[in-house]
Amino acid sequence: MEDLTFPYEVKSVDDELAKELMEHYTGEKTGFVRVGPKGYFFPQKYREQASDIYNLTIRNDDIFVVTYPRSGTTWTQELVWLLQNNLDFETAKNITLSTRFPFLEYSILIHPETLRTMQEQNRDSPENQEIIDALNFPSAARFSSTPSPRFMKTHLPLSLLPPSLLDKGKVIYVARDPRDAAVSHYHLCKLFTICGVPDDFKTFWNYFLRGLHGYSPILEHTKEAWAQRGHPNLLFLFYEELSEDLPSAVRKVAKFLRKTLTEDQVKSLCEHLNFNNFKKNASFDDGALVKLNFVKKGEAPFIRRGKVGGWRQYFDDEMMDQADRWITDNLFNTDLRYPSWDLPNVPSLNIQKLDETPARIDYYTPSDIVNTK
Repeated sequence: MEDLTFPYEVKSVDDELAKELMEHYTGEKTGFVRVGPKGYFFPQKYREQASDIYNLTIRNDDIFVVTYPRSGTTWTQELVWLLQNNLDFETAKNITLSTRFPFLEYSILIHPETLRTMQEQNRDSPENQEIIDALNFPSAARFSSTPSPRFMKTHLPLSLLPPSLLDKGKVIYVARDPRDAAVSHYHLCKLFTICGVPDDFKTFWNYFLRGLHGYSPILEHTKEAWAQRGHPNLLFLFYEELSEDLPSAVRKVAKFLRKTLTEDQVKSLCEHLNFNNFKKNASFDDGALVKLNFVKKGEAPFIRRGKVGGWRQYFDDEMMDQADRWITDNLFNTDLRYPSWDLPNVPSLNIQKLDETPARIDYYTPSDIVNTK
């Protein structure tokens, strides 16, 4: 696609910091970028596709599920697809979710060196080579050629998606307690070799607080959607709603999509989406990466636990204090509150700027200046 208008500056992360990060995030071989005034963090390949994604033509029947990673994305995708397809459980069982509901920016996550390794390791398998080509096919071009109605999953924040998205399409945004999202994302990155992750969660957490992980900063990501929650074409959900009262969440999504359900249909959907059944559903496995040996053996599965409050098993007192101060500073001027977060009365702190801190910072706030070149 031609290079179209993109309104945000894309800056490379400082070489020294990028080198440090690539020791942990081994799926990236070149470096990272920060995008726009909020400093959204991506691998370098995002630079190549940012404009094409931003300038996609949105159709009136497009449906996007937008989340920060590990915030109930797969759960919501399956619910939305079934509602839009007359509860066709048989098709849902036999066609993978990634085929029915593609991942918009998947291709930015596969580094060219990783791609070459995949091609070399699978050179004797035409079937696997075809999968590799599909994974690397530019996201925007794939989406543009998809027939209607189109379903799309993305972890990009609203500001980096097409400006016409809410005017024409529909968006279901799901937010999750950042502490649980961080733990879940950590395990996902351990599972996939195209990601990589620090050996210990605490190191990961300190990068996460600094906005130094894919799609971060999470609180800015969520605040963008929260600010649009009154828009008729956006439904804002919390992961905790899905977890704690699935029937109500199903009815809420159905109403948003203008679908009428009987109580028996709600019951059938909830049974299908029940987490214990859900995590056994083979159509959610990323079969392509399994075939390519890019899923590590012995790690937690893609659908892991889904537990609200599971973060408590990973956080020490210092991390709990960091989290409380971080959310206090980042949400002080909004009415966004996570259902599972009982905020203490923590005063806002004055934190050093990122460019003044060579090793680490307690947490990231939107005013922090990022090391760039």
